[in-house]
Amino acid sequence: MRSEIEQIIDNIINSDCHDPFQALGLHVISEKPPQSIIRTFQPHAESVRLLVDGELRDMYKMREEGLFEIIVPRLPPFDYSFEVTYYNHNTNRFADPYRPLPQLGNDDCYLFNNGTHYQLYDKLGAHPTTLDGKAGTIFRVWAPNARRVSVIGDFNAWDGRVHQMRVIDQSGVWELFIPGLGHGEVYKFEIRAKDHSTLEKSDPCQFFGEVRPKSASVVWNLDGYQWQDQTWLENRRQSRPYDAPMSIYEVHPGSWQRDPAEPGRFLSFRELADYLIPYVKQMGFTHIELMPVSEHPLDESWGYQTTGYYSVTSRYGTPQDFMHFIDTCHQQGIGVIIDWVPAHFPTDGHSLSMFDGTCLYEHEDPRQGFHQEWGTSIFNYGRKEVSNFLIANALFWYDKFHIDGLRVDAVASMLYLDYGRKEGEWLPNQYGQNENFEAIEFIRHLNSIVYQRFPDVLMIAEESTSFFGVSKPADQGGLGFGFKWNMGWMNDILQYMSKDPLYRKYHHNTLTFSLLYAFTENFITPLSHDEVVHGKRSLLAKMPGDSWQQFANLRLLYFFLWTHPGKKLLFMGGEFGQLSEWYCKTSLDWHLLSENQQHQRLQDYVARLNGMYRELKPLWEVDFNHEGFRWMDFNDVDNSIVAFARFGKDPADHVVCLLNFTPNVIHDYKVGVPATLPYREIFNSDHQEFGGSHVTNPEQKVVFHEPFGQAPYHVLVSVPPLGGLILKPVD
Repeated sequence: MRSEIEQIIDNIINSDCHDPFQALGLHVISEKPPQSIIRTFQPHAESVRLLVDGELRDMYKMREEGLFEIIVPRLPPFDYSFEVTYYNHNTNRFADPYRPLPQLGNDDCYLFNNGTHYQLYDKLGAHPTTLDGKAGTIFRVWAPNARRVSVIGDFNAWDGRVHQMRVIDQSGVWELFIPGLGHGEVYKFEIRAKDHSTLEKSDPCQFFGEVRPKSASVVWNLDGYQWQDQTWLENRRQSRPYDAPMSIYEVHPGSWQRDPAEPGRFLSFRELADYLIPYVKQMGFTHIELMPVSEHPLDESWGYQTTGYYSVTSRYGTPQDFMHFIDTCHQQGIGVIIDWVPAHFPTDGHSLSMFDGTCLYEHEDPRQGFHQEWGTSIFNYGRKEVSNFLIANALFWYDKFHIDGLRVDAVASMLYLDYGRKEGEWLPNQYGQNENFEAIEFIRHLNSIVYQRFPDVLMIAEESTSFFGVSKPADQGGLGFGFKWNMGWMNDILQYMSKDPLYRKYHHNTLTFSLLYAFTENFITPLSHDEVVHGKRSLLAKMPGDSWQQFANLRLLYFFLWTHPGKKLLFMGGEFGQLSEWYCKTSLDWHLLSENQQHQRLQDYVARLNGMYRELKPLWEVDFNHEGFRWMDFNDVDNSIVAFARFGKDPADHVVCLLNFTPNVIHDYKVGVPATLPYREIFNSDHQEFGGSHVTNPEQKVVFHEPFGQAPYHVLVSVPPLGGLILKPVD
């Protein structure tokens, strides 16, 4: 009958051991006389010698498969290493990976299994470190249903027999310290599943990875970058985003601009720091929002099918390159928001799907765990370790990269069990309803912890339904986000603007409807990438009429965006009137700026809009309260004209905005105003410098003490065609 140690050795040789430390490494045989036995498994070795006290001693090959051992007449502690001669006659000397005690503490295991280890990224993954005076890398991965997990790479010929890990108690976390491995080493985890199948997986907590189509992880040290954004962070701590201007430029880093001499090459984050940041500053935007920069295999997913949640995509450089980009943004007074996708993940074999041979990160039942429409898996938010993985990931980007906000993608798909599903394709909750209670609890937990640790950042929901309280605090029954995208406004206004002005009067309610709910959430009003792809045409191409009318309509659309309650977002290319739909594999059509003056004028117009917006407190100081907005007139259906006032914290500080959605010019038009002071025009989208027809109001406007519309007084103005104007009281 085989002894227990022989059975363990059999399991190690067969790559089927959950704790190879039981046999490998150093073990005391007896204290008197002092004797220790040292074992190593080297399946590629012809011979192994032990180096101890400066002397090399031959180890005995106890098993033909490569199990070597030696008895040493002494007790630990003492230092030793192996000198291995391989069958190809190469020789390597290294310390024993099976020497150190477990390094993951009981508290770490408890917190992770309880779903509350918020700095999980400091423990799981690959971390260069020094143990017992030996420099190396400690690897950890969660795979609770695996029979065996190994670290594989060039350092062991990608052979899972060589560096088998041990599982730490009942945590499901496997660990191994490999001396001699450091920054830049390429690796994966080889996992033997319960059914004895073998999987090769990237590290879910990798900090860096190979450039696609390769998929291995890379040991990467995130420490050492010298941040220079202390002033920005201090100002961020002392300010509130809700009553400050926020104009966001949404960017896909791989297609904003490419090298004309090499169009197939992406600009790096350092190059984007040189070109994109000055452009955004010149255009007057306050923030850049980057479409997902986490690692993803497919360019056409735009980053929304994430495989490396803790890894900056290698397409644009290293993590330190990304740090440099954010640092430069902050030094130039620009905030950085990144898109984040905790709703679903792709089924690529190297990634999270069926990670340890079981549905670990996803639900097992496809009615809960698979998006038929997207071909992706859905996170199992009810599993505490999965929830922890995602919450810690959100904190990771704030902690390690100093980002200013996360825009959380596809929140609606998380909230509803029947999202994108037909009858019979989904499972109701315990009350027979479609709310996903586990996802709702996860979101509340996420936002609570993020705001607890980083109270001055932005948590933004891309949520397309009327779910209650998306941007209300979690302790008040809301989801706890700081902001919500106003998808309804974007959908309605683009439908409205695409109609011939002749027929807009029949759709007037579409124009004004958003103000019925504008203050139910903390809205960001977007014109995003989703509306300029997949046959939807560019924003300019959506506009009706001849070229002049298209540009005038687009200026009017932007005027409404910048004067409507809520913070602002515009997708790249929209600012100069990109003609073609956005395509992620080519640069924006920057050549239009030199070929057609209308595009240059539109770009100048957007820059002026941003400048005007930042100067006028009424346009942003009270964005989320009825006190910041008042209709002056919304009943002029026949002329498709609306007028409203925006107020700052001081009600006397206000502006009046008028928008004409037809090409008709009207003189001596009555516009309601809330005060008796004279008014002057301070902005007009029809100004000739923007390419307009220059129907403006250069003279000061006298107030008539006579009500009009919903206002107590009025003035007479000339109304520009397909134009908007802003009036401000004269002190």
